Amino acid sequence: MVGLEQLNSWGKGHLPGWLGFEVLAAEPGRLQARMTIRPEFLAPNGYLHAASVVALADTACGFGTRVDLPEGAQGFTTIELKSNFLSTATEGVLLCEATRPHRGKTTQVWDAVVRHEQTGKTLALFRCTQIILYSAR
Repeated sequence: MVGLEQLNSWGKGHLPGWLGFEVLAAEPGRLQARMTIRPEFLAPNGYLHAASVVALADTACGFGTRVDLPEGAQGFTTIELKSNFLSTATEGVLLCEATRPHRGKTTQVWDAVVRHEQTGKTLALFRCTQIILYSAR
């Protein structure tokens, strides 16, 4: 199993690092992460931009996929995602709980719930499908 220090190093120099994405816990089929809201994550209307929430949820699901790839897999990529937004925030910390309801040889399906840490309010429900990549032989 990959440790938290290694997981958190994956994002450095990439979008997850710029976002301040931090893995809090990980095990096969489950990953918890957080991200502090910064002014850059807000839309011009002053509320949290939907893309900021999607970036958190998709990254949590992606790191979860990477932690538990099937034997022989070389990687993965997201082939579909969907989000339902239920609320918003303008400051504080976002928590994300990602879980995997399906782990196949060629696909994984991940669900994520994004909550506001300070209020406990659910901000978004997210689902994505990852295609598992194998090297050509």
